[in-house]
Amino acid sequence: MDKEVIGPGACVLRGFVDDPAEMVRAIADIAASAPFRHLSTPSGAPMRIAMTNCGRVGWVNVRSGYGYAEVDPLTGHSWPSMPAIFTRLATHAAAEAGFADYTPDVCLINRYTVGSSLHMHKDRNGFLKDMPVVSVSLGLPATFRFGGQGNGEPPRSIPLVNGDVVVWGGPSRMNYHGVLPLEAGVHPLTGNTRFNLTFRAGVVKPAPRLGSKTG
Repeated sequence: MDKEVIGPGACVLRGFVDDPAEMVRAIADIAASAPFRHLSTPSGAPMRIAMTNCGRVGWVNVRSGYGYAEVDPLTGHSWPSMPAIFTRLATHAAAEAGFADYTPDVCLINRYTVGSSLHMHKDRNGFLKDMPVVSVSLGLPATFRFGGQGNGEPPRSIPLVNGDVVVWGGPSRMNYHGVLPLEAGVHPLTGNTRFNLTFRAGVVKPAPRLGSKTG
């Protein structure tokens, strides 16, 4: 495992996932209870990335935009429990990056297909800002964009492959980040798909009212 520093409190842990196949199997089990869905953008258009969640809360559409909810609006049930392999990985990765005593509350699972991307944004809703974000890449490679906090600092383009983990916290916790459009390819584990697991900890308050736009 190589640790590549990309900013203060931010790093890429190359090849950190010991068993990517077990992680993908866990994703399939989660999706059997909480199916992947396409959330809506503020304009009402469906996002190209499909998403599901596991853990205490999940990221959903709410009437004012987006937020966290304890119940899956698609099924009416609580989100699937976070698999132990997910919790161990996120806790271990955070510790390797210098953040001890980290236990994730939620894992957002994004499914990318060819051409799908994620616009530059900050993770600032519903969670304590002193907790880092842990992001796991599985399957097809992607280009992660990681920049400043609106101060004119240009973002960096960081290639990520199957098993890489990015952690950012501390002074970099509120950095802008995104993913460039996924290029065509076939991965032996996931086919023409990339999965991204985003772990967050320190939930503040779930969304009180849910919208109905899930794509």
